Amino acid sequence: MRPNARYSPVTSKIVDRLKAIVGERFVIHGDPEKLEPFSHDEIPDLAYAHAPEAVVRPNTTQQIAEIMKLANREMIPVTPRGAGSGLSGGAVPIHGGIVVLMDRMNHILEVDRENMMVVVEPGVVTNDINAAVRAEGLFYAGYPMSLETCYIGGNVAENAGGGKAVKYGVTGRYVVGLEVVTPTGEIIQLGGKLLKDVTGYDLISLMVGSEGTLGIFTKITLRLLPLPKASADLLCLFSSAADAIAAVPKIAIAGGAVPTSIEFMDSTSVRKSCEYLNESLPYHEAGAMLLITVDGPESEQVERQYEAIGEQCLRSGAIEVYVADNATTSERIWRVRRNIPEAFSVISTHQSNDDLVVPPANILQMVAGMEKLAQKHGVSIPAYGHAGDGNLHTRIVKAPDMTLEQWHGLLPKVLTELYELTARLGGKISGEHGIGHKRKKYMPMFVSPAALEMMRAIKRGLDPNNILNPGKIFDV
Repeated sequence: MRPNARYSPVTSKIVDRLKAIVGERFVIHGDPEKLEPFSHDEIPDLAYAHAPEAVVRPNTTQQIAEIMKLANREMIPVTPRGAGSGLSGGAVPIHGGIVVLMDRMNHILEVDRENMMVVVEPGVVTNDINAAVRAEGLFYAGYPMSLETCYIGGNVAENAGGGKAVKYGVTGRYVVGLEVVTPTGEIIQLGGKLLKDVTGYDLISLMVGSEGTLGIFTKITLRLLPLPKASADLLCLFSSAADAIAAVPKIAIAGGAVPTSIEFMDSTSVRKSCEYLNESLPYHEAGAMLLITVDGPESEQVERQYEAIGEQCLRSGAIEVYVADNATTSERIWRVRRNIPEAFSVISTHQSNDDLVVPPANILQMVAGMEKLAQKHGVSIPAYGHAGDGNLHTRIVKAPDMTLEQWHGLLPKVLTELYELTARLGGKISGEHGIGHKRKKYMPMFVSPAALEMMRAIKRGLDPNNILNPGKIFDV
């Protein structure tokens, strides 16, 4: 994408001013090799990449406010960035300009046991939060699948979900306070250590999931929960995807409580991940698998629940149910689920990752429709993801004998048909990865013109110069 003519370049004079704000060591400029890592996220297709002109690494809220004021005065776009583990191009500086990297703002500021809350900076690795609060008998339940690499600021910006969302919900459920630098450089405080607050508009909910377009988070207050004392996983093998998905709505009823996770993996996903990991699980026997996690305050309760769920799966056609009731065996089967994206990335760089969500009762129709699309167009469209909340992931993967010219001509057609199927089933284009600039042209298929204009009005009101992360979600 060519830079927008309305924006100004990052000149040497601007670079000097950035160095004066954050320190010379913390500005990258004029070195394409050092800037390259900030030109893309985890999308395999580098067609979505675009290099920044400068990267700055602030470590205070005030520094970020000064950067935003400078950017507004000089009409330079700013893109906030966490770990770069996103899958929508949301942290890609498509108009060049300045990337504000949050890696130095990586402190856990307070663990408040009495209020069961934690205050963190946006550059904290999500997994480190639970490591810090475990000793207090607490845990943070907003669990994205990439918790060992992603930053909490990015999780909040995307309203990230993950494997535990069926029971615990997504990130936004746990965000109770934010310190935010606005697109024009003001510093505002939203919420606090409160479980209830209807003092005016719910601006926290507006900011959560706004993909870095409405503000830059500098402090985040998260609600914590009591740490479960016991957990166990079930790996359930089914002869077909239809049998596995049909079992999902019966699982919570059988166990008497909502499971922590209900993950679905079709045969292609399981096979490729096991091959990638050199894993010997009996995947050859299965047409699909469910990975079910239960947790609770005591082991006896968890055992009763997983036994009831396992029996229900067998009644629903499971050909085998394996129990993982210790850390080693649980990690073994969860590695298979977590490494599905990596396995497909090794197979081909020519693929499109998608993050579709439909009403949970329509997952079976969604998977069947994906299989038909794959057969129709001669591509691979594996299905895996969070069956308990209707969020399916897939990767449309180029066939080995297909030319690049054929692939580039075919992919838009497959995507359009996939999204049309999703819309017919009452779904949406993204459940947790966000729109970014990868999916924005498809937004009108899922959002009415009036709703899109409402979003644009909010963006214009908070960011009159369209400086902060422009070109994401929709065009202004």
